[in-house]
Amino acid sequence: MTIREILKMGDPRLLRIAQPVEVFDTPELHALIGDMFETMHSVNGAGLAAPQIGVGLQLVIFGFRQNQRYPDAPPVPETVLINPTLTPLGDAEEEDWEGCLSVPGLRGVVPRFARIRYVGFDAEGVVIDREAEGFHARVVQHECDHLIGKLYPMRVRDFSRFGYTSVLFPELDPADDD
Repeated sequence: MTIREILKMGDPRLLRIAQPVEVFDTPELHALIGDMFETMHSVNGAGLAAPQIGVGLQLVIFGFRQNQRYPDAPPVPETVLINPTLTPLGDAEEEDWEGCLSVPGLRGVVPRFARIRYVGFDAEGVVIDREAEGFHARVVQHECDHLIGKLYPMRVRDFSRFGYTSVLFPELDPADDD
């Protein structure tokens, strides 16, 4: 497994629409997923999308038991989600702070659907069909946004609640670079 470079906001590859994965359970796909987990864990991420490492495929990973970047967040099941579709379960939205590995050092308040259903496939091509709410739903929506070329600052509605993590949350580890 290899730790990959995470692209930063401004790189045009982050704005592209990702292509569907067409073949499952290949050595190449498993290696990519392994690299993504290695990369995400190396920077204490909550999730990572393939476009963030320059791979234009509809593949996201997410999950953790505890995350130092989001110390109050409940655990999220570790998941590989390929070719996802998201469906809001109602119109209710929740606003909360988000950061992104591709937007280091910044956080902003982002509205997201409170409850969603997500459907896709795991690495072997087995269907995943789950409902999620709260932080779990937020993480899935954030990562899937990367597949359509959206970064969370594009969803911020109130820029008075957007800024540097070190200023907004000085209690977090000063080495935290989102």
